[in-house]
Amino acid sequence: MSETTETTVRRTTVQVDGEPASYLTAGQGGPPVLLLHGTYWSRVWLPVLDHLADAGLRPFAVDLPGLGRSGGRLTPETATVPALADWVTRFASALNLSGPVAVAGHDIGGAIAQHLLAHDRLEVSRLALVNSVLYDSWPAPNVARFRDGDTAEGVLAGRRQSVTRVLGGIATEPLIAEYVDPWTDERVCRSWMALAGAADNRYTLDLVPALRRSTTPKLLVWGEDDLHETVEYAERFASEIPHTTLIRIPRADHIPTENAPDQIGRALGGFFTE
Repeated sequence: MSETTETTVRRTTVQVDGEPASYLTAGQGGPPVLLLHGTYWSRVWLPVLDHLADAGLRPFAVDLPGLGRSGGRLTPETATVPALADWVTRFASALNLSGPVAVAGHDIGGAIAQHLLAHDRLEVSRLALVNSVLYDSWPAPNVARFRDGDTAEGVLAGRRQSVTRVLGGIATEPLIAEYVDPWTDERVCRSWMALAGAADNRYTLDLVPALRRSTTPKLLVWGEDDLHETVEYAERFASEIPHTTLIRIPRADHIPTENAPDQIGRALGGFFTE
């Protein structure tokens, strides 16, 4: 099943572990790029998908199990970064992706992406991180407060508050409603609480030695106004981890793809096609 989301962007599904894994894609071919979300969903990548397709790439912005538009439901065991990295490898296999693959991660999706690279779970050709969790920068307070559970209504209200804040001046009611729509489903709320409960910064801290040895090209794209995944973490990463370039996005918060889609789309497209 497919539906048209924007000009060339399509949403479709593939079966992973017996459940539908939903993803956005664009273009007709080219080298694959896996795009991983964190505490939001694949919607964060929508503004840059056409840019990647125009660069001759084939992006796959997947919804993790139980989140966004994907089926299934996360548990505390399946919501950890290592478990989700394993799931991403099965998603890639379901798409018949073989050989080198570029990977980008936002928020906790960035921890998954780092794990894939550091543990050789996929043959990662290039790694991009967009306002990703790094070192001990997470979980952010607006996520950590759900670690011990809440009601579905509480999660929906919390997500609405968070997305309204990070979108800032571009936060129209239709855009906010579009972003929070998945959390109108109680199943997604329960999965999201499992993700919040499993958030643990040891999963990124433990990767640092392997990342320091890595020769894979890395790109950091950072909204400078992020209150939690602050640009200082990105600056530290760029100074300590080899083959890393940092692009700062002024007047942008935690979802900079919404603030500067053209700039970020061109940067990612250029990086992944070098």
